[in-house]
Amino acid sequence: MKLTSHTDFALRLLMSLAIVEERLLTIEELATRHRLSRNHLMKVAQTLVGLGYVTGVRGRSGGLKLARPASSIRMGEVVRALEDDVALVECLGDGPTMCVLSGACALTHTMGRALEAFFASLDEVTLADLVAPRLALRQRLGVGGQGDQRRLVATA
Repeated sequence: MKLTSHTDFALRLLMSLAIVEERLLTIEELATRHRLSRNHLMKVAQTLVGLGYVTGVRGRSGGLKLARPASSIRMGEVVRALEDDVALVECLGDGPTMCVLSGACALTHTMGRALEAFFASLDEVTLADLVAPRLALRQRLGVGGQGDQRRLVATA
């Protein structure tokens, strides 16, 4: 299974908001720091606001922040909310299957168990767990000290 870029960007956005929780982050800043499309990131942010993970503050000094504590956001919950199709094989999906072996083989059961294990593993991890090495992550994002604004301008 491969996560969509929408989910990938959403996880990065959530991690950034958890790393820099002391202030709002703008779409422009996030797009620059992650080298991602501003338009795509805007769509991701709208999805996360709609799902209740992020709060958007409008206006000149607006931006994004987490809507709830990072310790209460489980990664399995986020991925389930963002991914439309997590079926590892066709016979695990909701639609009709084209496989002639469907229902007679052990593949469906095996892949179903693998998918359950995947989400069980993600359910064990919170957003706070992902950003625990906060100092190193802040350095990678280029945030933290007085040089924060200078670094952002230099990368733009």
